[in-house]
Amino acid sequence: MTSVETRPETAAPAPVKSPSSSQRYRAVWRWHFYAGLFVAPVLLVLAVTGSIYLFKEPFEAWRYQDVRTLAQPITTARPLSEQVAAARLTHPGTPVMSVIPPMSADRTTRVILQGADTGPFAQGISVYVDPGTATVVGEIDDGATFMRVIRTIHGELMSGTVGDRIVEIAACWALILVATGTYLWWSGRRTRRKPTRPGRGRLRRLHILSGVGGGTVVVFLVVSGLPWSGVWGDGLQRIQDRTGSTYPNASDYPHLSTPPLSGDLSANPDAKVPWAAERLPVPASTQDPGGDGHAGHGATGGDAVLQPGALPIEQALAAARPAIRSCPPGECDLKVLLPDGAKGVYTVVAEPRRDPADAQTLHVDQYSGRVLVSYGWAEYGVLAKAVEQGVALHEGRRYGTANLIVMLGACLTLITLVVTGAWMWWKRRPRGRAGAPARTTDRRTSYGVIAIMAVLGLLFPLAGVTMAVVLLIDWLVLRRVPALARVFG
Repeated sequence: MTSVETRPETAAPAPVKSPSSSQRYRAVWRWHFYAGLFVAPVLLVLAVTGSIYLFKEPFEAWRYQDVRTLAQPITTARPLSEQVAAARLTHPGTPVMSVIPPMSADRTTRVILQGADTGPFAQGISVYVDPGTATVVGEIDDGATFMRVIRTIHGELMSGTVGDRIVEIAACWALILVATGTYLWWSGRRTRRKPTRPGRGRLRRLHILSGVGGGTVVVFLVVSGLPWSGVWGDGLQRIQDRTGSTYPNASDYPHLSTPPLSGDLSANPDAKVPWAAERLPVPASTQDPGGDGHAGHGATGGDAVLQPGALPIEQALAAARPAIRSCPPGECDLKVLLPDGAKGVYTVVAEPRRDPADAQTLHVDQYSGRVLVSYGWAEYGVLAKAVEQGVALHEGRRYGTANLIVMLGACLTLITLVVTGAWMWWKRRPRGRAGAPARTTDRRTSYGVIAIMAVLGLLFPLAGVTMAVVLLIDWLVLRRVPALARVFG
């Protein structure tokens, strides 16, 4: 018995496409097909790891509560310098990267020591100290935590620079997939194709609905993650440098001084300052030649990191606190980076968990306690503010649970698109062939589509490079080798 789906009378006649429209559709579909086929595995990895990493904060709060939380709140805390000294005794001779004092009476002090890796942004060893007794309660190798592994897979596929470039290529092609997929849906939305098998039709509908329903959020997810990438992110930094959208104007500093400027924070493994402030110049401390005003302010508690005459860390932090604009407990953490050498400064970073507008970076003279420079949201340029807000939204922390759910939905949408796309290809592929749409025979259409792709390639350089490679392989190899031409169409 013939099913309803296959009866000729139930299928309305399909509108006849013009030859140029049909050729254009085929050309775009071919790019969409091969782009999806090649980058789908990477996109799947990014979506899965991204959805896991969204829960980093609650997971680590639960996983490490034994070292982060005290059984009983303290009433009196020991000096930070003593706590740092206790942490350093666990790894004698290891430099201190930063110190995170507790923001409430039931929390431990986190002292981050340099880990096995010493390169930029290398993870350290977190030693947790009871502030009331200055005794160590535990330590964690930050480079070996579960979420750090997930982050490394998500950012670079655990392959360093090569992995970073592969991730960036896949992310850029994800945008092109959304663009070409939108065109295919819009162009074919009124065309009734010949009936297909029920399973294949359901897959296609799910693929289309996922793309149409979640495509915008997926685009935002990708674009907001690109500032972390090597090539596109560096290009954005250069644009910000040239337009003044990263460097705050010195005349806007609420605490202004004119010390010599040297170095930056971009290579500090544990600076973790806001992205927009990584390359801002760092001022230098100036020691009073006569030594007046520094007596009794040497390193205390056996902390030999500090220079002779330097303020202990608790006094430097106390000097910075009046200049901190907003850092509410529970919504923000303070991080202190110790001075590097005789001219180094204490760097105090306010790290908001939600609103990037609460971020602030202060440089404090290690000898006088004077706030040399303080900059935050008010001093950021337009691009810097956009990036910081995008990062917070990307990580699902800007608007709490609602933000997390939306970003998780974007990750699940991307997973659905990849799985349904690959499944449809697997079900319809001819034996011995890739099953790609046929190559267009109209040169004008081909050149037009290539011109549009070239524009996208200029916006996303690594995608442009891969486009050029694909076109060269198609022209020099696939078309000239009959066996390959039969496989790839």
